Amino acid sequence: MPTLRQLFLANNAQTTNFPLLLEFERAEGIYMYNAEGRPYIDLISGIGVSSLGHSNPYVIDAIKQQVDKYMHLMVYGEYVQTPQVRFAEKLVSVLPDNLQSVYFTNSGAEAVEGALKLAKRFTRRQQVVACLNSYHGSTHGALSVMGNEEFKQAYRPLLPGVNFIRFDNPDDLLLITEETACVIIETIQGEAGIRVPDIAYMQALRARCTEMGTLLILDEIQAAFGRTGKLFAFEHFGIVPDILLLAKALGGGMPIGAFISSNEIMDVLKENPILGHITTFGGHPVCCAAGLAALEYLLDNELVSGVAEKETLFRELLVHPAIHQVRGKGLMMAVELENFDLNKKIIDRCIENGVITDWFLHCSNSMRLAPPLIITHDEIRKACDVIVEAIDFHSK
Repeated sequence: MPTLRQLFLANNAQTTNFPLLLEFERAEGIYMYNAEGRPYIDLISGIGVSSLGHSNPYVIDAIKQQVDKYMHLMVYGEYVQTPQVRFAEKLVSVLPDNLQSVYFTNSGAEAVEGALKLAKRFTRRQQVVACLNSYHGSTHGALSVMGNEEFKQAYRPLLPGVNFIRFDNPDDLLLITEETACVIIETIQGEAGIRVPDIAYMQALRARCTEMGTLLILDEIQAAFGRTGKLFAFEHFGIVPDILLLAKALGGGMPIGAFISSNEIMDVLKENPILGHITTFGGHPVCCAAGLAALEYLLDNELVSGVAEKETLFRELLVHPAIHQVRGKGLMMAVELENFDLNKKIIDRCIENGVITDWFLHCSNSMRLAPPLIITHDEIRKACDVIVEAIDFHSK
């Protein structure tokens, strides 16, 4: 009889030749447990998803209640479904006034696709500006605005008319012109190794887009919902996007994404042609119920207010001659080491000792830190002890 691991390798499509092959039986809080009951601290939240930790009882209760009522009824946009309506209402209530129309999707990549279409349709322009070292997903449109040729070259041709600028470099803003439909940019770059731009740069970007009649798309798929110490990362910079992209933590552990804009902009999807963007499962009622519960829990328990203090504690504890830099904002951080080989050895030893972390697609010499926002100070100390021990072990 084949083992579960053997079946996984035989029947589940693989994304690399070296999957981690960790098996977990359950998860709760910041911990995941294997079949023997051994706990692992999750320092990456399933890549930014489990911001409330695993198995949040408030979210689980909302899921169970909705399952008992109904699941899929119809493709998105036709029926008035209570979970969709209530979730959109709650999201709009915590966003700036111009972000009033929510289009729910299945994922962050689909939100990117919808936003690119929306910007082209509204502006009637074809050119798009994106950033070097950006990451927006793996579908064809999202891949087209990824700023790393290594991950793109095997899939060309991609979308035409995409130009790239350097992130946080004001000189390149002149490449945004009256021919530019949109600029798509991560408010804080994720897979580039957590790059936080200057406030002046972001404000100049916003001003240039406004001047050129270009829509500003902010990708907060990794950065939103308190991860940076603000509910939304753009709040750090005193700007507001024309289109906001959300996913990952949006669903409280369930799969859902969204692109959000004004009624004026979003209305262009309704005609010429009708059904300008279509999704069957986007805004699934169970996912919306989970997302609403997650947002309510985040706000009611004031989790965002403790993020900055937890960031400070990580920075105080992660001091070592082998650490070149700790970058980031809130609980969205990168620990830079000498090279990938050292980083991989340290990550592997951390996993062996019960702490799960990872590296970044475009910055393989940096370790990812994005724990659930519920992580306690004692748990931070425990995790950092493991990380520092692993650095010591491989730096001798």
